[in-house]
Amino acid sequence: MARIVSSPYIGYLIVQQNYEMALCGCVIFGLTDALDGYIARKYNMQSFVGSIIDPAADKVLMTTLTVALAYSGLLPGVLAGIIVGRDVALSLAAFVVRWATLPQPKTIKRYFDLSIPSVEVRPTMVSKWNTALQLVLMGATLAAPVCGVPVDWPALVALQWATGATTVASGFGYLVSRDAVHRLTKAEVAKRIPKPKILPRKKK
Repeated sequence: MARIVSSPYIGYLIVQQNYEMALCGCVIFGLTDALDGYIARKYNMQSFVGSIIDPAADKVLMTTLTVALAYSGLLPGVLAGIIVGRDVALSLAAFVVRWATLPQPKTIKRYFDLSIPSVEVRPTMVSKWNTALQLVLMGATLAAPVCGVPVDWPALVALQWATGATTVASGFGYLVSRDAVHRLTKAEVAKRIPKPKILPRKKK
């Protein structure tokens, strides 16, 4: 949740050309995110809500970085448009799929109830590569002015092309792949809905 709240401030720092502070903030977010993930896996603290909130927080931060870097002239506008456009399209598709797969009765309250799963999104291999490239690109682009590296540095330009290509490919991958979106069966839904804890009765 801290990433979602703090992302606009990171974007503000970039727009104000305070790249050092913005870079430090991103490094801190990355380290704390990795630590949270490690603790959750080690002590079996994963939850369905967390599996939704964490990717959403990452997406908010990545979108903020993309827009802010493009506004500051550090990232090509066309590339930023491709990245944000794909994310918006996938988000709209997710809303439609969520409603279509929501178990009866379909109500607005149940629609936004994260404890009622209905579909599972499985990232494709191209999507995983794209996520990694986007992370590297945002970090490298933000570090470039701090290290005195020009934005048209050949390695940075090559990274931009690779990120743009995999962004487009991953978007099409979700459309054509049969395994990317899995509709949960009634048995799978029943397993994932948290069961209420029954407290033992006190003996009189």
